Amino acid sequence: MQHAVAYYRVSTARQGRSGLGIEAQRTAVARFAEAEGYTLVAEFTEVETGKGADALDRRPQLAAALAAGKAARCPVIVARLDRLSRDVAFIAGLMAQRVPFIVAELGADADPFMLHLYAALAEKERRLISERTKAALAARKAQGARLGNRSNVAEAAAAGRRVQVEEAAAFAANVLPIIQSLQASGVRDLRGLAAVLNNRGVRTARGGRWHVSNVKNLVDRLP
Repeated sequence: MQHAVAYYRVSTARQGRSGLGIEAQRTAVARFAEAEGYTLVAEFTEVETGKGADALDRRPQLAAALAAGKAARCPVIVARLDRLSRDVAFIAGLMAQRVPFIVAELGADADPFMLHLYAALAEKERRLISERTKAALAARKAQGARLGNRSNVAEAAAAGRRVQVEEAAAFAANVLPIIQSLQASGVRDLRGLAAVLNNRGVRTARGGRWHVSNVKNLVDRLP
């Protein structure tokens, strides 16, 4: 059996709505590893956006996965390429670390050239979406719509609160299955749950560490 390191990531703005929850990624990577004859020697989990030039600096679990891969001289496996990034330059920077990445969705034969190609396509798609959004806003403004109208402050604030509630619910939808599986294995007290989540590298919605209080907030959501 070959060794490998697993890396999972969700971004708080999208988790739960895209089918890219942590447990879904863990299942995909586990199935791939079993089919291809890999033994996972370490797992790293991150709750952080993949955007920005300093994305790697804000993703300590990815840096830890790279270090573990280097130390064990083995690849890092992710469920999908966008769990690393949609940015070509970022992907190129990761390739320069000389730790091979395997994307379960693309198969074991996807070489670095293919990864760059898929990243370029994803980056272009993201840019086109942004351009279409800007064009739509410009068209509305040309038709007389008042964008950014201060009279809509209350409405905008309400919309912001709805987004926060949705993101909190989406975060809970990803982390609660982990907590439930821990409870089923015998870890039931809040302090113990917080310790295991921290040991697994699972971050809170704000990217921090787990404590009794924020674990309780999530557990209280359980029926």
